Amino acid sequence: MKNIAIIPARSGSKGLKDKNIKKLNGKPLMAYSIEAAKESKLYDCIHVSTDSKQYADIAVQYGAEVPFLRTKETASDTASTWDAIKFVLEEYRKQGKNFDVLTVLQPTSPLRTAKDIQKAYEIFIQKEADSVVGMCEMEHSPLWSNVLPEDGCLNGFLKEEVNRPRQKLSGYYRINGAIYIVDVNFLLKNGNLYGEHGYAYIMPKECSVDIDEEIDFAKAEFLMEWRDKNAGI
Repeated sequence: MKNIAIIPARSGSKGLKDKNIKKLNGKPLMAYSIEAAKESKLYDCIHVSTDSKQYADIAVQYGAEVPFLRTKETASDTASTWDAIKFVLEEYRKQGKNFDVLTVLQPTSPLRTAKDIQKAYEIFIQKEADSVVGMCEMEHSPLWSNVLPEDGCLNGFLKEEVNRPRQKLSGYYRINGAIYIVDVNFLLKNGNLYGEHGYAYIMPKECSVDIDEEIDFAKAEFLMEWRDKNAGI
């Protein structure tokens, strides 16, 4: 079985300029995903999908492959990540390289580890899954949230099921954006990762930070230091 990891890292970030190569603890953000993929030893190809020659050079420096850049169409604000992924698969197919399993590793999830990738892949194999998606438990139950009327009135804000001990409330999970593993043929035919043969890989909250704003870099740096200090405990 031929495996490819794709790290989508276009240069046009509106929220935080060049966040995919912004330094986190001395390394470009995308480097953490490249290194985790390499350390997992699962991939025949680790590809960084980018529209930037500068990004491509950095990716190659850390061990990724970037034999071609994204087109303007697949790097636009309206293009989805899956548009870019399909473009990568097609370009490799033109070179005679076909892959059976695809893993998407967002560069904005630097705390995802090689062990996380390996464990998610184990689920994919053991369950003969179409897809496995990284998840984490929500910090706060959505049952504690609701829309507010314009006047801010709280009448009916909380649902009746919230009126019980917190420990008895159902646990809720969210997609954390760190890992997406999918059978390539299934993806190209269906494009749905959440069907009856799609499964969750539950990750710790401390590995599920998604970098979007400047403050997220500070959180990630703190958690990296905290994880290193507690590694042997």
